Amino acid sequence: MPHIPTPPNTAGIRSLFSFRRETAKPMLMLAQILLRGDSPLTHGERELIAAFVSSRNKCEFCTRSHSAAAWHLPGNTRALVMAVLENPDTAPVSDKMKALLTIASKVQQSGSFVTDDDIALARERGANDMEIHDTVLIAAAFCMYNRYVDGLAAETSADDDEYDLMGKYLAENGYYHGQE
Repeated sequence: MPHIPTPPNTAGIRSLFSFRRETAKPMLMLAQILLRGDSPLTHGERELIAAFVSSRNKCEFCTRSHSAAAWHLPGNTRALVMAVLENPDTAPVSDKMKALLTIASKVQQSGSFVTDDDIALARERGANDMEIHDTVLIAAAFCMYNRYVDGLAAETSADDDEYDLMGKYLAENGYYHGQE
């Protein structure tokens, strides 16, 4: 049961947004910029980072919704997303993505854990400064989103079909449309 009043039959972060709409708007705008705005990382790669960090934070709602969004985007499959969540070192992603996921994992633990060697390895594997920046910011933002969802005990659905529909919607429509 959520720690604050939320509308019935709503799950996750959207239910919390209804409690305080003035904080919902900038959070949705940030998600839109990070996951759908201009970046050399594809939408699918950015959703994969969001799902990965959420998984490391054990935020079930965000892990499941962003995993579903990731596998509904070009370049990803359900199997690929699940492989990354299980073990990014053996997942069938590029060496550049593996290096970026290492950085994201370190940010998830503490931003100060990211080393010069981590950045150098990402660059050696083809990551540019914008990709490194966006990876760090997505990881940091998803730590906030995950803690928001879990800290207020937002409802989490157990229905796989619900997450699949949510992921398809997010893949097609993004997060913020100017009317929240």
